[in-house]
Amino acid sequence: MKSEPHLESGPIRSVDRDLLLAMRSGELIGIGELTEKLDVTATAVRQRIERLLARGLIEREKVVAGRGRPTFRYRITDQGKRINTADSTELAEAMWHEMLSIEDRDLRNRMLSSVATRLGREYAAQLDESAPLEERMRVLSRLLSSRRVVSDVNSAGELPVLDINACPYPTLADGSEDHTMCHLEEQVLSEALGKPVQLSQCRLDGDSCCQFSPAATVISDGSTT
Repeated sequence: MKSEPHLESGPIRSVDRDLLLAMRSGELIGIGELTEKLDVTATAVRQRIERLLARGLIEREKVVAGRGRPTFRYRITDQGKRINTADSTELAEAMWHEMLSIEDRDLRNRMLSSVATRLGREYAAQLDESAPLEERMRVLSRLLSSRRVVSDVNSAGELPVLDINACPYPTLADGSEDHTMCHLEEQVLSEALGKPVQLSQCRLDGDSCCQFSPAATVISDGSTT
């Protein structure tokens, strides 16, 4: 059973980013070394470390030397490295437009589907697959929000729906009426939730938000659920 993560979220403080930059080599480093690199007090370093530990952006390791008291040294995690990487927007835009320019439609669709599956599985790994659909949707909505994708779950109808209030990738959609990005999101969300969802409303069609609803699935006797 997968459980919902309990890591803190929200914007990263600039002083905490400075500490992550000081640790970007990936090697273990101690409080003393960090105070020298950042030219701040040990107390300030410890405060930043506690915040970053709570977010899973760094990890600590106990070091025992001789008979003295054990000390802790710290290392940036893979998640922390992603926070402080170079802006990949230009690379993403170039790769996206290159995929769209592939003339072989089957090849293009296979590549887009593979991308969607990979992204969806990253989210799925953080969801409890045994939880009810609405609960999985709400956890997914929070995960999306942590990645600056504004979303909400609307449970007013018979089935819950996921509303995405603004295009998460406006520079890739490029203001066109092409729905390729919308259908990619549809596949990502389906993979994440472990249940097919369909785009039932779309901002490109004049709706107030992009809405993803559980899709009817056909079972063995020919009926739908």
